Amino acid sequence: MTNAWKTYSEQEKKEVMDFNDSYIDFLSKGKTERLCNQYIIELAKGFGYRNINEVIENHETLKPQDKVYFNMMNKSVALIHIGNEPIEKGLNIVGAHIDSPRLDLKQHPLFETDGLAFFDTHYYGGIKKYQWLAMPLSLYGVVCLKDGTTVDVCIGDQEGDPVFCITDLLPHLASDQMKKGAGEFIEGDNMDLIIASIPANDEEKDAVKKNVLNILKEMYGIEEEDFVSAEFEIVPFGKAHSAGLDHSMVLAYGQDDRVCAYTSLVAMLEQGDLDRTAAALLVDKEEIGSVGATGMHSRFFENMIAEVLEAMGDYSDLKVRRALQNSYALSNDVVAAHDPNYASVSSPHENMGQFGHGLAFAKYTGSRGKSGSNDSNPEYIAKLRKIFEEANVIWQTSELGRVDQGGGGTIAYILANYGMQVIDSGVALQSMHAPFELSSKADVYEAKKAYSAFIKNCK
Repeated sequence: MTNAWKTYSEQEKKEVMDFNDSYIDFLSKGKTERLCNQYIIELAKGFGYRNINEVIENHETLKPQDKVYFNMMNKSVALIHIGNEPIEKGLNIVGAHIDSPRLDLKQHPLFETDGLAFFDTHYYGGIKKYQWLAMPLSLYGVVCLKDGTTVDVCIGDQEGDPVFCITDLLPHLASDQMKKGAGEFIEGDNMDLIIASIPANDEEKDAVKKNVLNILKEMYGIEEEDFVSAEFEIVPFGKAHSAGLDHSMVLAYGQDDRVCAYTSLVAMLEQGDLDRTAAALLVDKEEIGSVGATGMHSRFFENMIAEVLEAMGDYSDLKVRRALQNSYALSNDVVAAHDPNYASVSSPHENMGQFGHGLAFAKYTGSRGKSGSNDSNPEYIAKLRKIFEEANVIWQTSELGRVDQGGGGTIAYILANYGMQVIDSGVALQSMHAPFELSSKADVYEAKKAYSAFIKNCK
């Protein structure tokens, strides 16, 4: 495998650093899927993408080189850049997800115990619960009122904001706790977020809770009953960081899978005229199985293709099916990087992604006996090899770790259900699913190069 840093000129190193500065800014601003959705749409508009719903409502006609997007419930985005060739010949698709492991507030989250006010949480995705203890946390979300008003809430990451935390047990009293396995350090229902301790002067019962409600009323105009139609997410406090004395890495929350979402997005936006239609799918709910209306199991992308064909005067159900089956796709999701601190779980014999060795391809994911995986065809891999060689992309192959240690899945198998050619590709991370994950800036840069070359040249 080739270490990308050894191949770069000084100018190329500057390009790597500059690109990662913009990526770090994206991570800092897009700490929830809703915030990512807003960021993506605003950026896409600046590159000429238009809302497909406006095209439909105005009975407009689409033509080659037109660009449209579809916003799915403010949590997923699909972008389509129409090429010169008929869409039924297929699309070049880059897909990634913009949700990340976190803590969500329950429907009735606010309670008081022993003079302290808490929010009750429910963790989302695969986390090590103990990693979220005794660290500063921020709160983001929306409250939807009965009158149709939506209130945005952001507490923790703005200058002067308070932060929150889940307390941990002091070591002096932890003799019983330390006998437990890491998965038993704290139960999910005990991950309560401490939020206040000052009581309201005019209350005797639940006085601290009353004071919290007074604060929320003053700041956002919301009542306790409004939590029922709210969506709040608890994420690690703070911005993304450049890491290492050599500034060669990125340390940040949410790199799984916003690193692939951002590189896919930029690759899509930088395209000129295309022969083959391209699409970027930046979706929600992958961390819990790609379920629901905003997950990849939803049919919103299939419906969008139908709408685009209709707006081009070329719709038929058969053409939608042909377009999907004739497509090529990169399921862009992170892989586990080799970590020398935990070398025993790495896949041996150069079958594990390494920092600085470029975009990582996983022919298959799944667990143990490849359960739940898409296993990509070698003919397709050969096609991609040629594209990346001609574009001077540095890449590597990777598995998720030793065969019997576990595994994981992506959206690849869902796209493959349409009969299209799909392979997993992504950036290798250390500390995946931790509150802060680590990536190589070289790998981030090579991912963008690869996705751009794929969009333009795969056919």
